[in-house]
Amino acid sequence: MRMMRRFFPSVVVVIVSCLIFPSAIYSYDLFFPTVSIVETPRDGGIREDIPKKYLERYTRWKADLLSTEFGRRQWEAYAKNSAFVLTIKISGDKGKGAGTDNFQWNSQGNFVGATITLGNQIDNGYPNPIYYPVLNSLSADQSSYLISGRILAATKLSHELGHVAQAATANRELIEKQSKLIPEYTSIFLKNGHNTRDKKLEKLVEEIGGTPIAIWESREYWSEVTAMKFLSERIKDEAFYCFVFNKIRNNVTTYAREYVDRFEPAAIAPCVK
Repeated sequence: MRMMRRFFPSVVVVIVSCLIFPSAIYSYDLFFPTVSIVETPRDGGIREDIPKKYLERYTRWKADLLSTEFGRRQWEAYAKNSAFVLTIKISGDKGKGAGTDNFQWNSQGNFVGATITLGNQIDNGYPNPIYYPVLNSLSADQSSYLISGRILAATKLSHELGHVAQAATANRELIEKQSKLIPEYTSIFLKNGHNTRDKKLEKLVEEIGGTPIAIWESREYWSEVTAMKFLSERIKDEAFYCFVFNKIRNNVTTYAREYVDRFEPAAIAPCVK
């Protein structure tokens, strides 16, 4: 992470480019969620909007998530909540990535809805280790281990469910303000020669609680912590457990030093089995 921050303006250019050109996003949306106020649902739960051509693979991914107690708890938190609607979709446009959007609150300030959109190929493709130290750890590299795509897909789904859980404890007005003002930040940044010390940008940073990249990366790291908890249970008896967790350790300590405290000791301690 420190290495990246030395070139902070260039990193912001990447983030901004993805905000402007969605097709350039490789694995995960860099958009900030939309916010709306709706009536409280009476028939909530999980609504699975899955095209027939993707249903078989989705069923496998979901079964892998539900094969763990942690994954079942994640799922049941919404499946049994009549006052909350979680919509899960699959889109070919997402490819190997996923995103969580369309956050909904009611007029009383209660979080009542969200939408997860999965790519149709989430059982392939590994995000970069800088912002996704857990998902990236499942890439086998040159090792002899063969890690199932079902595990990768289920871990990505767990990551997205983590975003929903984050939103439940978030400040709606702040998220709404961020979603509204970050495009303004982007526009100024592109016009001022990528000068992050611009007074207008500094004022916006105060209003939204950080730079766009700082806000975004914090959200992603929290969801990576969620993904790690799922993965820890899912692969605990696999021969590649230490391979994966030693890779998580390397990714976190190399790129995310200031977020180390979020991860459980197992993620940052050498693993030997």
